Amino acid sequence: MRANHSKSALVYRQVRRGLRSGLYLPGQRIDPGTLAAEFNTSPTPVRSALYRLVGEGLIDDHARNGLHVPLLTEVALRELYDWMERLLLMACDMRGDLGGIPAANGNDIASSNGGDTIKRTWTLFDAIAAATAFRPLHQAVKQANDRLAPVRWAKRGLIDHADDELAELDGHWQSRDIPALKAGLRDYHARRKLLVPRIVALLVDRRDQHT
Repeated sequence: MRANHSKSALVYRQVRRGLRSGLYLPGQRIDPGTLAAEFNTSPTPVRSALYRLVGEGLIDDHARNGLHVPLLTEVALRELYDWMERLLLMACDMRGDLGGIPAANGNDIASSNGGDTIKRTWTLFDAIAAATAFRPLHQAVKQANDRLAPVRWAKRGLIDHADDELAELDGHWQSRDIPALKAGLRDYHARRKLLVPRIVALLVDRRDQHT
């Protein structure tokens, strides 16, 4: 029993990491049998791990059609962008916590994570939420970050100057210029909400290319 729990925890961590790092893309089927073979375990701990991810909204259960990375509709993706924006603006409004944290003295997120814009975006948004020291808000941002990660990987190259955009946001964060950060976050999400139809069409096209 303990071995199954340990295997389930391992599969959970690895699949979640894969979702965050672009290993699994929107619409892709995740096969428990393949994972069981990969991790040299029985299907039971694999299914336990996957259904934990289903409960977190990171995997969809399509019943007879199996488990898939969510392929969001236009409405769902727009709502998810809106939710992330609201959470981050809420974090910015907690000025007592954010204002008490000094700038990072050049150790900026924009130059970390090996120059990977997608990973740096996750890290920046997580840092903004973590700085509030308000666990429910931080957990909500983590979940929204993880739900958006496969989308970010699949739409790479669709948004021009994404590196510059992120560097500007990170500059505001490092200097703790909260008004500028809030304005930048609104602009960041507004651009993506305008592109939702193109993003969803791209996700569907890439899903179809791999089926």
